[in-house]
Amino acid sequence: MEIPVIYQDEHLIVVNKPVDLPVHKNDFMPHDAGYLTKLIGDIAGKWIYNVHRLDSKTSGLIVLAFSSEVAHEMALLFERREVQKKYMAIVQGNPGEGSFNSKVVVKKKSNFKKSALTNFRTLQTVETGISFNEKQNIQLSLVGISTETGRWHQIRQHFAQHRFDILGDSHHGDFTLNKIITEKTGIKRLFLHASELGFRHPVSNEQLHFSAELPDEYLDIMKYYKTDQ
Repeated sequence: MEIPVIYQDEHLIVVNKPVDLPVHKNDFMPHDAGYLTKLIGDIAGKWIYNVHRLDSKTSGLIVLAFSSEVAHEMALLFERREVQKKYMAIVQGNPGEGSFNSKVVVKKKSNFKKSALTNFRTLQTVETGISFNEKQNIQLSLVGISTETGRWHQIRQHFAQHRFDILGDSHHGDFTLNKIITEKTGIKRLFLHASELGFRHPVSNEQLHFSAELPDEYLDIMKYYKTDQ
């Protein structure tokens, strides 16, 4: 599996994580399944320390450390909200521009909720011609997103709560729409991508900023419906 390296020095590495790749090993994976920290460790020839979370179904930018000390300093930057993170998603409907501030569940199979803040701006909208139940000619929108908090599945929960389900979300989203679009296009994935990452280097103090292009599937979906196929 190819994992694009965006930046690397002696202290840390920033990569563009492929979709459906777990960051670290978990009890639900086959014993021989690949995961990001192992694969990057093989590439770099070093022990890898995880710094922040990125769901396995979410693609995009993630930073990893080569020492526990640097991992700790990076984790503090995230805790203090001194890291700039931006995401791109394709969602059902047209949410426009604004913020979601409703509480979200803090982990799977839990009823405990915490406050969360998600900012968003619609960049492009297309009509699909898809209708079912009470929904007519469903729209899809490409949306830029930033978060002020970092809760479990925060973005996915917020957009689902307000009925702007993220396309391909099999946990919180619109299962019927996901199935229809997969059958029409042959594309199946969660359309959530960590597109930008900015932070102060914990050792050099240099301000760093990275960006990752939209995955091809994003362009394919928007083009498919923009051309009214």
